[in-house]
Amino acid sequence: KFIVRKSRFGLTEVGDLSPEDMKKIRYLSLIELTAFYDALGVELKRNRAERVRGRENGLFGVPLNVLLENDQKKVPGIKVPLIFQKLLLKLEETGLETEGILRVPGSASRVKNLHQELEAKFYEDTFDWDQVRNNDAAGLLKMFIRELPSPLFTVEYLPAFITLVEKISKIKLQLQALHLLIMLLPEANRDTAKAFLQFLKKVVANEGKNKMNLWNVSMIVAPNLFIYKGKRANQQEMQAAATTAHIVRLLIRYQDILWTVPSFLISQVRKMNEAAMNNSKRQLMFDKGVRKLLRRKTMERERPERPEGAVTFPPYLQSDIPEGVIRVYAPLHSKVSMAIQLNSQTKAKDILARFHCENSRGSSQDVRGQIQSLHEIGGNIGQHCLDPDAYMLDVYRANPQAEWVIKPKAS
Repeated sequence: KFIVRKSRFGLTEVGDLSPEDMKKIRYLSLIELTAFYDALGVELKRNRAERVRGRENGLFGVPLNVLLENDQKKVPGIKVPLIFQKLLLKLEETGLETEGILRVPGSASRVKNLHQELEAKFYEDTFDWDQVRNNDAAGLLKMFIRELPSPLFTVEYLPAFITLVEKISKIKLQLQALHLLIMLLPEANRDTAKAFLQFLKKVVANEGKNKMNLWNVSMIVAPNLFIYKGKRANQQEMQAAATTAHIVRLLIRYQDILWTVPSFLISQVRKMNEAAMNNSKRQLMFDKGVRKLLRRKTMERERPERPEGAVTFPPYLQSDIPEGVIRVYAPLHSKVSMAIQLNSQTKAKDILARFHCENSRGSSQDVRGQIQSLHEIGGNIGQHCLDPDAYMLDVYRANPQAEWVIKPKAS
């Protein structure tokens, strides 16, 4: 039983960081994974990333990025394709207790007709989901994953997934490698995989009724997730069947660990951002210095001489906020800001509770019904949704230039 212990900064999930910082996490994860494999004496093999052309519209056979771009026109900010969400929702509502779900195939002719009807009616909201049987919905779900132009876990890192099982024997080390590989996935792939694995965990949890245990699910799902292309595809898939099924079992069983961002990677992102800020400041100071010198030369030529004895007053400097005090903003509440003195035991949830108490009467019902989170914004991080158990003085000292904002957590 493996767990990730919370540090003083709490745990950070993949959706808690800004997209810009997650790109840096991907870059750093590749460096860490290369070093990790090298320390174990294992070669990190990668396939050449291929540009795969898929359909530019529709539902099935469309690249995830294209599908999300189309869906975001209807639902801004969505992270998992609408059709995939709807299929998962259908199965979670009615199919989790169906015996043999995912294993017993639906009718091939019905699935084909449903596929065509979905393509025509899904975006018009005229498709009748009540007509879809559970096994047919499971068939459509597997079809969606199988027909993606590029596999959900990417062609590029397929050898790395296989290697972590074939060349690394200890499960703890396999999990460490798998964790970094999950961090390496493109955002659309990672978010879609997360939604799928959360569903599979629910299927296994209902094993008593659906007769689908972890082993059954992994053997059925693996060929749809780890797809080989080319002439020897079938042979390669058969050879890798046991390996990929083991990977799926790790993914389902330990997914709560895999969706957390390692704290040492976040520390490295902070250092990268600080270095970028310092470079920008130096360039800005140089640019300002040049402009100031030119402006001074121009003014010296144009302005009259200053009378003797004239006094120049320095500009008024606003005093800084005292050490250990942060100003927290809550734009959706009636009390929109509050200065809070931090101590070594102050947690993010304490600040949220204080705002909730102050605003419980003045805020609207809509705001009170939302799950609010404290966000660290700016400074040496893009945006960071804080764990309620994060010790605020530690976070403040790591990023004293940040702003602190209470707002709903992105789903």
